Amino acid sequence: MPGTFEPLPGGGAAVALDDVEISIIRSLAVQLLELVGPGPGEDAPDDPLAELFAEGPSEPPKDPVLRRLFPDAYSDPEGTPGPKEAEEQRAYSAEFRRYTENDLRAGKRESALAVIRSLDALTPAGDGGAILKLSAEESRQWLGALNDLRLAIGSRLEITDEDDTDLLYRLPDEDPRKPMVMAYLWLGGLQETLVSTLMP
Repeated sequence: MPGTFEPLPGGGAAVALDDVEISIIRSLAVQLLELVGPGPGEDAPDDPLAELFAEGPSEPPKDPVLRRLFPDAYSDPEGTPGPKEAEEQRAYSAEFRRYTENDLRAGKRESALAVIRSLDALTPAGDGGAILKLSAEESRQWLGALNDLRLAIGSRLEITDEDDTDLLYRLPDEDPRKPMVMAYLWLGGLQETLVSTLMP
């Protein structure tokens, strides 16, 4: 089972991870948490309703990774809209973002935290690694976090389509992007095998 998720009887999934893999995933999840940022009610912890009623931002994030994680809801994938259509799309996207981005950020934070908590709870095996066992719900949280991590890394690597991914396989070992590429491809393998465990 090394490096791939396998289904557990009764639901859930398991994967064998060594110490280095555990450290990499945990570090990436912590970085994702820092990137997504705290909730909107964090500055008013005495008010339990602060986050519930806080409106989100209306403008897209400036960071390209956050723009990838929180894209505009309305856009024209087929081409360039005219000035009027573009203005309407911006207005609709701003309104949608205002009422949904806080919840989306909270979901991404919760998934990243679930990854960190499950890794911190591992009991080391004799060979220095551990077997990670996830419930069906934890598997879904891991799947969300793995997807977010790959989107973040892919954005940093400027991957926009499948042709870009093919080029990554041919990068020379001395290319400074190589470690990030290896993490991107490895997380993709984990994500793919985890998806297969959730299929009926």
